[in-house]
Amino acid sequence: MPNFTLSSPYQPSGDQPNAIKTLVNSIEAGNRYQTLLGVTGSGKTYTMAKVIEATKKPTLIMTHNKTLAAQLYSEFRTFFPNNHVEYFISYYDYYQPEAYIPRQDLFIEKDSSINEELERLRLSTTASLLSHEDVIVIASVSANYGLGSPEDYKSIVQKLIVGEEYAQKALLLKLVEMGYKRNDEFFDRGDFRVNGEVIDIYPAYNEEFAIRVEFFGDEIEDVYTFNTLTNEKIEHFKEATVYAANQFIVSQEKLAIAVKSIESELGERLNYYQKEDRMVEYNRLKQRVEFDLEMIEATGMCKGIENYSRHLTQKKEGETPFTMMDYFEAMHDDYLVIVDESHVSLSQFRGMYAGDRSRKEVLVEHGFRLPSALDNRPLMFDEYINKPPHFLFVSATPKELEIELSSVVAEQVVRPTGLLDPPIEVIPSTYQVENLYDRMKPVIEKGERVLVTVLTKKMAEELTNYYNDLGLRVRYMHSDLDAIERNQVIRSLRLGEFDILVGINLLREGLDLPEVSLVAILDADKEGFLRSTTSLIQTSGRAARNVNGRVLMYANRITNSMKETIDITSKRRETQIAYNKKHGITPKTTLRELDTDLKVDDAGELYSKQSKIDRMPKAERKKILNELKAKMLVAAKNLEFEEAARLRDQIAKIKKL
Repeated sequence: MPNFTLSSPYQPSGDQPNAIKTLVNSIEAGNRYQTLLGVTGSGKTYTMAKVIEATKKPTLIMTHNKTLAAQLYSEFRTFFPNNHVEYFISYYDYYQPEAYIPRQDLFIEKDSSINEELERLRLSTTASLLSHEDVIVIASVSANYGLGSPEDYKSIVQKLIVGEEYAQKALLLKLVEMGYKRNDEFFDRGDFRVNGEVIDIYPAYNEEFAIRVEFFGDEIEDVYTFNTLTNEKIEHFKEATVYAANQFIVSQEKLAIAVKSIESELGERLNYYQKEDRMVEYNRLKQRVEFDLEMIEATGMCKGIENYSRHLTQKKEGETPFTMMDYFEAMHDDYLVIVDESHVSLSQFRGMYAGDRSRKEVLVEHGFRLPSALDNRPLMFDEYINKPPHFLFVSATPKELEIELSSVVAEQVVRPTGLLDPPIEVIPSTYQVENLYDRMKPVIEKGERVLVTVLTKKMAEELTNYYNDLGLRVRYMHSDLDAIERNQVIRSLRLGEFDILVGINLLREGLDLPEVSLVAILDADKEGFLRSTTSLIQTSGRAARNVNGRVLMYANRITNSMKETIDITSKRRETQIAYNKKHGITPKTTLRELDTDLKVDDAGELYSKQSKIDRMPKAERKKILNELKAKMLVAAKNLEFEEAARLRDQIAKIKKL
């Protein structure tokens, strides 16, 4: 049984001890489903960590977006510094799936930009799952998408044992089969190089070191890790294991079987198009698949190889694909899946399959893909919800699904900090814009921040312009901003670069903003998804981390959703007040450190201030580039992707010169 050791200066308090005990007892009793209902600021993440420590189960923690996943990864690395905490999200900085629009006869080619650091972290996750027991994986929806077979990935490894004999040529061929490339000039992850009787291997899943294998004849004399920059030896091993450089790697035998299977399916599909006299689709499919087969036979890979996953994994048509959970099952009989913000995450997981299926059916029908591409898919919801042995749903507002499934629902309403749910004030919406202006000014004068939620992007932009014209410092945030831009906007709000953030539904789950003391909900009586009970409670919770927090709902009538939100909030306030009085607690605003390193001068700042950098000597520009690249790699390694992206853009600008 794996040993998880939680490192934290805090002890469970408030409702946490009872919630932890209830959940641990339920899981150890063998129950599949349980729910943690925890209000914003009650320490749900800490409770999750204590449950993992007590149950000693390898754990997959899933959430619905990358921002929350990154926040959880940072917190759990702090909680479990001596265990293997991994990060598994989509490795695309940008991803445009291939699609076909029949009405316009328009084919949209797949376009993507792969983040190498995220790709390494994904490979590190699968390698850790097959090597260690004490693993915690923080994942986004990517964990529900198809992967290669864990058995194949586990079998295609290379063990390096000191004292045993290896034919060097056979070893090099095995590395190539595993997806590694020989590169004696520029040594990087996923490469190997040869220098006489020394072979260096840079594991695709490791950033910190490479492996050096020293031979005496055909016998391995020494195996050790070394720093790729300084060449300094780190640690010697009697035995080391190298895993494949790609999660879709299969053995040569299985690859040959897969090629024949693809050829057979291609023949059947071409016969179909020929009988239907659809020669455009016939030629389109023939050209694409034959090219892919040539690439697979020559290199073991091709662009879009995941579309042939059914053949590579030897699954049957319609059979459940391999996913991250199969990697857990390959090594661990018993494991735990925690779904954070389950009221949103589960709904998103449910919709993944239908959206993916409808797009691919069009591609298959018009000859862009073989029918087997339909089996490169995310899990259907029934497959997902019935797969793991234990689920823990975590939310401040769990839906009926979680409650009905769960054997126990542990409530965590009391905050250890003593903070109360913000009081809610309902104000007529007739002059909501003008009234809000008057209510925001005193808040801003105290150095606190304001969140304003509206119903449309147009209103967000117009309201921002209106308040800016009145002298306030306002920005808006909606879906047209990418993830990095959104993170930067939130960071700027916390830094005090502006005071008011206007948004739509992006201001609900997962924003930890203790500087915010006022949340305003415009048109709160327009009942719907954005003004449902769940949305209103979540939005109100953004002011629950500040001792001065309060919520303004602008409405001309009290809807059922508003009434439920007000009633629930009032009940929670009463509970918290009683707890504070009993334990002598004085509420204080929660503190969350802000990484201000993004604002210090660096080579990028130096570049931006150089009006005549194009006249700078080439050697000087090269020094700046090297410094920028080093900072970018450090930022990426620390998962500070917005900073890494900023440095990457600076590098690109200098290179253009």
